[in-house]
Amino acid sequence: MEPGNDTQTSTFFLLGFSEESELQPLIFGLFLSMYLVTVYGNMLTILAISTDSHLHTPMYFFLSKLSFVDICFTSTTIPKMLWIIQTQNKAVTYEGCIIQIYFIILFAVLDVFLLTIMAYDRYVAICHPLHYMNIMNPQLCGLLVLVSWIISVLNSLLHILMMLRLSFCTNLEIPHFFCELNELIQLACSDTFLNNLVMYFAAVLLGGGPFAGILYSYSKIISSICEISSAQGKYKAFSTCVSHLSVVSLFYCTMLGVYLSSAATQSSHSSAASSVMYTLVTPMLNPFIYTLRNKDIKMALRRLIGMSFM
Repeated sequence: MEPGNDTQTSTFFLLGFSEESELQPLIFGLFLSMYLVTVYGNMLTILAISTDSHLHTPMYFFLSKLSFVDICFTSTTIPKMLWIIQTQNKAVTYEGCIIQIYFIILFAVLDVFLLTIMAYDRYVAICHPLHYMNIMNPQLCGLLVLVSWIISVLNSLLHILMMLRLSFCTNLEIPHFFCELNELIQLACSDTFLNNLVMYFAAVLLGGGPFAGILYSYSKIISSICEISSAQGKYKAFSTCVSHLSVVSLFYCTMLGVYLSSAATQSSHSSAASSVMYTLVTPMLNPFIYTLRNKDIKMALRRLIGMSFM
């Protein structure tokens, strides 16, 4: 297909991980199991928090939003990948690719913002405990989530508008299991300088900025914990941050690993395999990380499961 303005009629092909047919049932079963665990685990977290009045606090309010975003984030990529493996139909329309990119960017940025807000919540709880409920009031919590959604929606819309100006050639094969923004830009025949500029600027601003905020919050938290005289007090204060810190480390380390590995190997298939970590593994592990270290959620889940069998 010659470059032009008819990219709306294009069909892309998602190559996935492996062309070997004997591996397809194994990959399908593995990813279906992981997806179901992700949805079920995060749904249980949301239900436990919404049904237990003891968990109606800012920390759990943000955790429920994170669980919802994780479900949406995973659902933008994995069902389509499972469909491709099952039917061996790797085609995806231009419109379908654009829609998928929109929601992937939307929920990825929302994940980053929510993790940053949760770091700020822990900072206020430990560094300003006497003013915690006044600062983290319901109005502020709702406003923080609303602003996060607005920025994420506008950022995704910007990237999509930038994509619509591109035209594509005959090579429409994407060596990935979902329509990834950078991969599509590389397939374009037209000038992509502006697209790359916007993409990297947004990554630094909306990825690096919140990460700097998280680091600042934890630097203040560690400083406050060091000032606590008793070892028991230090442990209690730090234990409230361990789950969030684990999730932040997992999310950012996996994303960093994806881009470092792809830069080192120059292999798109390697990047696709690495992307599984932050698109599926991290959302799947989040409920377990928070549940295993949180007595309140454990008790709420027991009550919820007990109610379901009554």
